[in-house]
Amino acid sequence: MANYYTEHPELRYHLENPMMERICQLKERDYQDKDKYDYAPQDFADVMDSYNRILEITGEITGEIIAPNAEGVDAEGPHCANGRVDYASGTKQNMDAMVKAGLNGMTMPRRFGGLNFAMVPYTMCAEIVAAADAGFSNIWSLQDCVETLYEFGNEDQHSRFIPRICAGETMSMDLTEPDAGSDLQSVMLKATYDEANNCWRLNGVKRFITNGDADLHLVLARSEEGTTDGRGLSMFIYDKRDGGVNVRRIENKLGIHGSPTCELVYKNAKAELCGDRKLGLIKYVMALMNGARLGIAAQSVGLSQAAYNEALAYANDRRQFGKEIVHFPAVYDMLAIMKAKLDAGRALLYQTARYVDIYKALDDIARERKLTPEERAEQKKYSKLADAFTPLAKGMNSEYCNQNAYDGIQIHGGSGFMLEYACQRIYRDARITSIYEGTTQLQTVAAIRYVTNGLYLSVLREYEEIACSEAMLPYLERVKAMTDKYEVAVNAVKEAQNQELQDFLARRLYEMAATCVMSHLIIQDATQREDMFLRSAVVYINYAEAEIEKHLRYIQTYNAELLPLYRQA
Repeated sequence: MANYYTEHPELRYHLENPMMERICQLKERDYQDKDKYDYAPQDFADVMDSYNRILEITGEITGEIIAPNAEGVDAEGPHCANGRVDYASGTKQNMDAMVKAGLNGMTMPRRFGGLNFAMVPYTMCAEIVAAADAGFSNIWSLQDCVETLYEFGNEDQHSRFIPRICAGETMSMDLTEPDAGSDLQSVMLKATYDEANNCWRLNGVKRFITNGDADLHLVLARSEEGTTDGRGLSMFIYDKRDGGVNVRRIENKLGIHGSPTCELVYKNAKAELCGDRKLGLIKYVMALMNGARLGIAAQSVGLSQAAYNEALAYANDRRQFGKEIVHFPAVYDMLAIMKAKLDAGRALLYQTARYVDIYKALDDIARERKLTPEERAEQKKYSKLADAFTPLAKGMNSEYCNQNAYDGIQIHGGSGFMLEYACQRIYRDARITSIYEGTTQLQTVAAIRYVTNGLYLSVLREYEEIACSEAMLPYLERVKAMTDKYEVAVNAVKEAQNQELQDFLARRLYEMAATCVMSHLIIQDATQREDMFLRSAVVYINYAEAEIEKHLRYIQTYNAELLPLYRQA
């Protein structure tokens, strides 16, 4: 039986990271639920066993149901009739299997019917599902919108809505509009308070809404009359049971065909405020988007794994000139780099997820009691690291999955251009990852302050002090030299004191920082499991070294006088 978890031991390696003991202690509140629920874990070993068993179940459903359905779902897609969405038949089978297995509301507390999972194992489940069908992962993984409802909703909303998500109902986040894509402060969907019925009413149009006919929606709308910026926006909860929202159409997309991307028309739709007025964009959407970006990073790693799997299988099977093409240097070079990007990107994904886990658990504890000074310091540290690492994880993994999907088709040659092979679906599905939930360019905008304020550099210098194996020592020295070059590049841009020049070169600085971070992480992984990661560490650092040198030379030879040549009339 195919199992997308057990077939990839790298996942279990990341699950067993030493930081998980602290994460589980915080998430489980020192395992106090064992006195309330007979199925709650007794200790750290028990919770890790639970994580492993759920991951095995997810891997089995993915291998036995979701993956076999993927091509049919891609061909059929969802349908729209009378303002409602009907999923493809394979999607319905997928949903039914996941709900029956209890794989919904995974991170929610047990009192709501959730599994109280940490972010790391949930993110692994998201990666596993995406490796089989990225379109379906968009439907299933949107359950993490409930994190925002849990964080900012009130107790009454918690009791009414969270159990429904844990029972298998679906969610969406309705942010984008025809004239407000990346620029969400331009959102104009109107929210007016209905005094007679003691509720809010929503009117307007939302576009490009993933899983737009979901059961529960988090909606960004303009609640403050006369405003035009982000300070006039609030977050609302819309319940499909109340009616008032119709699907005008499902977008005809390049990829992720199983996921209905909808245009929604709100007509006096009943809704309720989530949190406080005027904080919709400033606070709540930022939290929502950070969670979504981690989700897309997981989706991207899943797609990278899928692209590599298909390419490796084809290269081992395809014979040319009397031997399998996997033995040709031109092919095994591509495969080695694909695997190195996959392993380095996955290391970044789970390092980010671990940072998120600690700060979110401490945030949750802070709602119950006052944190100790040590806990406040820990919360501040990991909140900043999570904020800094999330745009790296989302941006770089989405770029890597696009590159791996491209190389996967190249290895297939002419066959890769034929619709009979899964690599073309993976290629089409991958393309959106560097666009939605914030383009790579916007991830650069989110990350650049951590370039200029020195946070990434300080993290890299801390990583340099972590002991590594003898085999990795020469590579650690090379990464130190890469970081020196990164520091030179950052200082050169800062010393120019030209904001436009900094914005122009930001993407290169961003990639230099991320590449150095991933180089350290893959060294740490190869130190712990040489048998699993040595090859990828060597290949990735060779690749990374060339990338750092390329970006440094570009930055050193560039100056502000050249900017007019790049501007378009």
